Amino acid sequence: MPEKAKEAFERITSMGILDGLVNSINQQPKSTPQEFEFENTLPVLPLRNNVLFPDIIIPISITRKRSLTLLETLKPNSTVVFVSQKDSDIENPQEHDLYTIGTIGMVLRVLKMPDNTSSLIVQGIKRIAILDIEQYDPFMVAKIELSEEAESLDLELDAYARSIKHITAKVIELSPNFPNEASYAIQNIENHPFLIHFISSNLNLPAPEKQKLLESSCLKTRAEKLTEYLNREVQVLELSKQIQTKVKTDIDQSQKEYLLRQQLKTIQNELGEGDVHVHDIQKLRQGKESQSFPDEVNLVLDKEIDKLSRLNQASPDYSLTRNYIDTIMGLPWTTFSETHINLHESEQILNRDHYGLGKVKDRILEYLAVLKLKSNLKAPILCFCGPPGVGKTSLGRSIARALGRKFVRISLGGIRDEAEIRGHRRTYIGAMPGRIIQSLKRAGTSNPVFMLDEIDKIGHDFRGNPSSALLEVLDPSQNYSFSDHYLEIPYDLSKIMFLATANSLDTIPSPLRDRMEIIPLSGYSEYEKQHISHQFLIPRQLEEHGIPNESVVFENHAIKKIISDYTREAGVRNLERQIANVCRIIAKNMVLKLEKNANVNHSQSPAFTVTEKFIKEHLGNELYFRDVTEPVELSGIAIGLAWTPTGGDILFFESTVMKGSGRLILTGQLGEVMKESAQAALSYLKSCADYFKIPDDAFRYWDVHVHIPQGSIPKDGPSAGVTILASLASIYTQRKVKPKLAMTGEITLRGRILPVGGIKEKVLAAKRAGIKEVLLPKRNKKDIQEIKSTNSEVLKYLSIKYFHEMDDLIDYVLEPDTSAEHNLKLPDKPSETTES
Repeated sequence: MPEKAKEAFERITSMGILDGLVNSINQQPKSTPQEFEFENTLPVLPLRNNVLFPDIIIPISITRKRSLTLLETLKPNSTVVFVSQKDSDIENPQEHDLYTIGTIGMVLRVLKMPDNTSSLIVQGIKRIAILDIEQYDPFMVAKIELSEEAESLDLELDAYARSIKHITAKVIELSPNFPNEASYAIQNIENHPFLIHFISSNLNLPAPEKQKLLESSCLKTRAEKLTEYLNREVQVLELSKQIQTKVKTDIDQSQKEYLLRQQLKTIQNELGEGDVHVHDIQKLRQGKESQSFPDEVNLVLDKEIDKLSRLNQASPDYSLTRNYIDTIMGLPWTTFSETHINLHESEQILNRDHYGLGKVKDRILEYLAVLKLKSNLKAPILCFCGPPGVGKTSLGRSIARALGRKFVRISLGGIRDEAEIRGHRRTYIGAMPGRIIQSLKRAGTSNPVFMLDEIDKIGHDFRGNPSSALLEVLDPSQNYSFSDHYLEIPYDLSKIMFLATANSLDTIPSPLRDRMEIIPLSGYSEYEKQHISHQFLIPRQLEEHGIPNESVVFENHAIKKIISDYTREAGVRNLERQIANVCRIIAKNMVLKLEKNANVNHSQSPAFTVTEKFIKEHLGNELYFRDVTEPVELSGIAIGLAWTPTGGDILFFESTVMKGSGRLILTGQLGEVMKESAQAALSYLKSCADYFKIPDDAFRYWDVHVHIPQGSIPKDGPSAGVTILASLASIYTQRKVKPKLAMTGEITLRGRILPVGGIKEKVLAAKRAGIKEVLLPKRNKKDIQEIKSTNSEVLKYLSIKYFHEMDDLIDYVLEPDTSAEHNLKLPDKPSETTES
């Protein structure tokens, strides 16, 4: 070794670093030691978390009983097989616990330790393979063979050696544990196997990775793997250096900010402005004293303001604490709107804003009357359920006006996170209160009229179920201490009048539905829509389009045409859109006339009369057609009434028979309940075949097919039972159903007709479709009486008949039995054929 390299290693040794490095490099082997004589049976010393490489000198600590027994039998410069064990926790390893490839090592020195353990200084000699373990006690003895190295080209090894030296120099440069002189010493190692084994032994690698290097049969392969490990070590060290540099930069930046803030504080004191932080704390304390808070809130505010006063303004917790204090102080804990109740004025407001809805208005006035007698009354939770466009949301605004309170509305449609109601806990970044608390903060009062819009469209997922959180909000016995996750202070919601809106009750969980008083809002009749148009929609649209009211006159026939031919809905939203279309056309014609007659006074707008002809010319062809446009001329056709979320509708039920085996075929995208109704109707007809004069062969040799048109629309429900029964009875008896007649009702196998819901919507649908007679279950008579009491115009020119027995209904709906007038004959019994 050159003198300069030796001097470098002497400096390293004097620093107490890499003693093994000095010894190993100073003893670079030229060949196998002369005193080494290979024996095929040698004692074995298992190693924990360590690997001995050929030519390398390492210290080994001996603590196990077997290994200590082995040391007692060894002579100076004895050879032992050193092999790593797979699991370092095993105290007495067996053959399967050891790797098969190890190294023969020469014991150079044995050191006895005070704790009765020993330490060895060993030097690796040759790679070996263990063939068999011949003895375990008192120490392990194995039969071995030398593991020959595969030959490698000197040129390839030279290239790998240069690469390894270069990368190792980089590792030493980046590592804080190695002096720079070590890099110079590595460059002077000339023996390629020794270079590879030395760096492999001293590289910071887990024992299994070092074992993979030892097991490589070719020195070239070992060099490739070592290069890969060295490159990975360089990347780790570079990343660590970047992290340390960044941390140091952040610390330096924090120190800089601290010094600048101290200087700013000194400048402010010199200018007489004082400490801004102290000034903010004083303002918060003054704001707290100037407002009235519950005792529990006062305690929390005092604690949080004290905490804020001790925080540095640069601390992340400062802004979080400040936002929390501002949120608490911004809530109307003891602020309430003064309620002025005058039933006559309230009734006028409700009538002025909404047409009809008598039952709803009566319920609201009843609540106002009780509230006037008992001021501490717990507000009811009302749920307005009805089709879109009937005025559910606007009804909430009218109630707020009648009470003289603020109106707050939040839309619940589509929310899936429980935190939307209860808020986020302050431990999360960007935490905020739930929508309930946020809305109260904006309203500035603790007793507004609070509308929960679209409560039937709440979803749920892995983040929780908002419907469950609403159970506490909408329970008068619990909401006096509503707990928001962000506030963590009970808030009194009992003074709030909660209103909810829904299009359907089916999707609302039953515990939540149980907490609300359901007030159904049915669709408007054509008569009601005409009044709403003249009283509300037309004046509003004329004002929005800048047209004077006196300049336009809408004829009743024009409004009727828009309602019947251009809209099909239970509410009035589309009706208002069509009226807006007409207003835009009028505005365009009005401006054209004014521009044409430039000398005319613009304050005198031209007058327009909207007629039925005007509607057809400007709105185009009709968008909707009445379903009943021609009389029923075939047997097997009956008309039913259906309820839909947008109101009511009529359905045609068609039946026919064909040769078969008595099957019942159902089409038209029917639900399970409707299919069961069809099966019940057929079973009833079979049981009463003699009464209806239906031959037995009709059920045995002929299939019957029931179809409901508009197959793309799903249909379900029990109310179609009587209509299916009438259609089947018609096709089997070949007696047509009376024209202009529709029906609804659930059937039983006992021949009873049970009541159904949605009567008003169904009756309105029948009237729109030109039906003259409606058949209903007898127990639905109360629904018709309720319709008569609210709006008798709905039933004008419409005959209502009630039935309790199915056979009476069939006798009524089918035309008389005059077989000679039949257009269709029930097919005869099919002829029997003999199989060939």
